[in-house]
Amino acid sequence: MLLPENIHPNNSLYLAGGFVLKALEPFEEAKLMDLYVESRKYHDIPMPLFVLALDWLFLAGLISHNADGSIISCF
Repeated sequence: MLLPENIHPNNSLYLAGGFVLKALEPFEEAKLMDLYVESRKYHDIPMPLFVLALDWLFLAGLISHNADGSIISCF
């Protein structure tokens, strides 16, 4: 669920995905831990929620990865 009714909105995948995309914006590509550190500058996002947000963004076609595992934006 992206916007569940029973948790605080700060813990939703929708908001976490937005912060991940915002952190990825200034980079052409970013390593996983570098993107995590950058994302935490915008919102104190725990690692499990960060990984779920990456999964959701990948499935939505908003991010991808290259051969060395760096995360890249698809838009």
